[in-house]
Amino acid sequence: MDSELRHSADHFLDLIKQSYRGKFKVYIGMCAGVGKTYRMLQEAHQLLEAGVDVRIGYVETHSRAETEALLKGLPQIPRRKLFYKGKELEEMDVQAVINQHPEIVIVDELAHTNIEGSTNAKRWQDVLQILDAGINVISAVNIQHIEGVNEQVQEITGVEIRERVPDSVLEMADEVVNIDLTAADLIDRLKAGKIYPVEKVPTALDNFFRQEYILQLRELALKEVALRVEKKVDKEVTEVSPKYHTRLLAVIDSSEKRTRRLIRKSARLATHLNSELLVLYVQSDKESADRIPLANQRYLINNFNLATELGGEVVQVHSNHYVEAVTEVCIERRVNTVCISKPRLSLLLILFEAIRLRRLLDLLSKSNIDLIILS
Repeated sequence: MDSELRHSADHFLDLIKQSYRGKFKVYIGMCAGVGKTYRMLQEAHQLLEAGVDVRIGYVETHSRAETEALLKGLPQIPRRKLFYKGKELEEMDVQAVINQHPEIVIVDELAHTNIEGSTNAKRWQDVLQILDAGINVISAVNIQHIEGVNEQVQEITGVEIRERVPDSVLEMADEVVNIDLTAADLIDRLKAGKIYPVEKVPTALDNFFRQEYILQLRELALKEVALRVEKKVDKEVTEVSPKYHTRLLAVIDSSEKRTRRLIRKSARLATHLNSELLVLYVQSDKESADRIPLANQRYLINNFNLATELGGEVVQVHSNHYVEAVTEVCIERRVNTVCISKPRLSLLLILFEAIRLRRLLDLLSKSNIDLIILS
C-alpha cells in the first residue's frame, strides 16, 4: 500500500513539474552553414516585435556577417567569463538566465561541451535546467550530434563525433523543425565564404562538405524530424482505439563497440515502433564484481549510461542460465520484441552459440515474442 501511495504521489509531482516546465523548440540541420542560427535570430526579432520578452542566452555567429547583423537590437544576457589553461573564455551564464527569467531564451549549439569547472558538463544540461525553471527555450543542433545516429554518421563521413546530444533530450522537445538546404546551395554558400573563411574552403570541400556526405546527412536530418513529428502525433492525438502497448528488450554483454552499436540500433528501433526500451545485462559468475576485468567493467558502466541517455531502462540480473534469464525477464516485463547482436560464430564457439540461439528462439516463440538479430 505504501509503495502504491508513493507512486501516486510521485506521479502527481511529475505532473506539477511538467505544468511549470518551459516549452522547448529545436532546429535541426544537416550540417554547419544551413542557417539554423540565422533562423533563430529571425524568429527572435519577430517575437520581440510582437512584445514577447525574448533574450539571447548564447549565440555563436562564427564571424558570419549576415548572422552578426541579426544580433543587433536583440537583448543579450551577459556571458560568464572563465579562465581555462591561461585563457579567458566565455560560457552561457545559466544562473543569470534563470535570475532574469525572460519568457523565451535563445541558446545556440545544443551539443556544446562546457568549459571544465562549469556547473553542467554539457549545454543541453544547461537547457534542461533553464526549462525546469519555467523558461521557454529555442535551440539548434546538427544531425551529426544526435546520439542515436552517431554510428550512421561515422559510417558516412569516417569521422567520430564526440559532442553528442542524447535522443531523450529531443524526446522532450515540444517542436522540432528542420532547416533544409540542397547540397548544391550549401556548397555555393561555402565557396562564397559564408560558412568558413575562404582559406578553409578547399579543406572543407575535401572533407565534411563532399556532396555525397551532404546528401546522406540531409536524408538523416529529414528522417529524424519526420520521426519526431510522428512520435508527437502518436503521443498527443487521441485515437478511437488505443494502441497496443509494446516493449523492446536489448540483451547486451560486457564488450565495448559491439554492445554500443546494439544499444543505439535498438533505441532507434524502439523509437520507430513507439516502444519502451529495456536494456538487459545477464551477469554470470564469470563476470561477478570480483572477477570481471576492469576494462569490461568500464565498458558496462559507459553502456549503461548510454542506454539511459537514449531513454532506456537498464535491467541487470545475475544468472548462469542466459536463455532462461532472458525469457523470464521478457515474461515478467511483458516484452514483445528482443534484440541481440549477431552471435560470434568462431570455430570454438559455433556449436555452443548455435544451441543457445536455438533454445532462445524456441522459448521466445512459445511466448509469442519476436527475436531480431542485429548486425
